[in-house]
Amino acid sequence: MSETELWRRMAEHLPPGRLEVWADSVVLRELDGRTVQEALAAGVAVQRIWRAVWAMLELPESYR
Repeated sequence: MSETELWRRMAEHLPPGRLEVWADSVVLRELDGRTVQEALAAGVAVQRIWRAVWAMLELPESYR
């Protein structure tokens, strides 16, 4: 998965205009206490970031 795909998927499930704020402020335990933005900057695999977002948003298995 590319970073562009990650952002597209997150945009599908977060309210319009809130994506960037959410990605910069919500700390995800699965990312070792990082936000999405921090994880990307640290070089965490995009697929791992998506799985953490998927779990936090409690999305159906079909979106995994």
